[in-house]
Amino acid sequence: MPAGSSPKRERQYEHVKASAKKRGESTDRAEEIAARTVNKVRAQSGEAKQTSRTSTDDVSPSHRGGKRSHSGAQGRTKAQLYEDAKRQHVKGRSSMTKAELEKAVS
Repeated sequence: MPAGSSPKRERQYEHVKASAKKRGESTDRAEEIAARTVNKVRAQSGEAKQTSRTSTDDVSPSHRGGKRSHSGAQGRTKAQLYEDAKRQHVKGRSSMTKAELEKAVS
């Protein structure tokens, strides 16, 4: 965790890391997942010094996890795929479906 993190974020990091390890992730992968999750939450709550637009505009990790917990992993959201397509200057992206966006950005 970055220096100056709150005790709440430290606990959240440890909880996410333990949860990932329990699911069978390696220690390195569990630490990466935990760090990314906590950093995104910090960015959305205004605790981070620097943030990306996708971090602040996207759905929070806890909300997304709840949305997808019953339907399995579905990859990135349509909004994330759209933003990637926008960065890659994909033509016709506004009328594309999620599947079409996935194909266009890969």
